[in-house]
Amino acid sequence: MSAKKEPSVWQGFKAFLMRGNVVDLAVAVVIGAAFTNIVNSVVKGVINPLVGAIGTQNLDHYSSCLKAPCKVAADGTVQSGVPILWGSVLGATLTFVITAAVVYFLMVLPMSKYLARQADRKAAREGTKEIVEVSELEVLKEIRDALVAQRGTGHGDER
Repeated sequence: MSAKKEPSVWQGFKAFLMRGNVVDLAVAVVIGAAFTNIVNSVVKGVINPLVGAIGTQNLDHYSSCLKAPCKVAADGTVQSGVPILWGSVLGATLTFVITAAVVYFLMVLPMSKYLARQADRKAAREGTKEIVEVSELEVLKEIRDALVAQRGTGHGDER
């Protein structure tokens, strides 16, 4: 009875890091962090001014008071009352929706169309290959039938 050698913790960690999914995830996180700056710029430079045409440019200023009197210091600390800062929730929601829309329309949709085209091309190539294989099979059957017919007619004709 031989004892099976257990892989070391280092070998397991190394195998984990070398898997493709981990590298893909790391790349996605780095690109996502860079992409967040772009989305935040769009929200601050485009969305907030559009909202500012109606009210204030900073959505964080929109709030309601659950328990009066509400007093919030300039640094954001609540001094009295219970304020509900629904403007910051609205801003975060807009940022999320914009991020999701940009990711979908600029990354997911084009990639899915590309993959669908690749699948169609592959299916067309396989269909052509199947047709060629079927026609080769038909030719081989015809040759076989011709050989059988020659043997049948020339069977009594041996020299």
